[in-house]
Amino acid sequence: MQLYIVRHGIAIDRDDPKCPSEAERYLTEGGVEKTRQVAKGIAALEVHADLMISSPYVRAMQTAEIFADALDYPKQKIRSTDGLLPGAEPGAFLRELAREKNASSVFCFGHAPHVDALLATSVGAQHHITSMKKAAVAFVELRRLSPPSGQLIWLITPKLIRKSK
Repeated sequence: MQLYIVRHGIAIDRDDPKCPSEAERYLTEGGVEKTRQVAKGIAALEVHADLMISSPYVRAMQTAEIFADALDYPKQKIRSTDGLLPGAEPGAFLRELAREKNASSVFCFGHAPHVDALLATSVGAQHHITSMKKAAVAFVELRRLSPPSGQLIWLITPKLIRKSK
């Protein structure tokens, strides 16, 4: 399985007086634009998605929808799972993915530090090997989902995408 792990884009700051609850925090205008640039850059690599799964939190779903637009994936097919919420157990999410027999290319959208833990777990590391930036994308080739056995192929930051244009 090809697993693309995406951290959500820049969201409204928790200290902003207009900030809603944690689950309702949304992408800022700048966050939407930077995420769109990253999604377009990933689409230029000619990757596709058989499945998109997101944390149910607003900012992660918005990020998933931006990627869906760029990758011609139907927004209504984006699935939501608590397995991508902050604090969720990465192994449980990978076991959930193992049931997706027809998906060879999966995009998942979540939060730090969970995305870092998911990446580490998917490559068999005992601790975080990354600190993914907002809207960053990691590509892992998984030979096995449970127990996980994968290899990090690349990690793209928003800054790298912007500099490549």
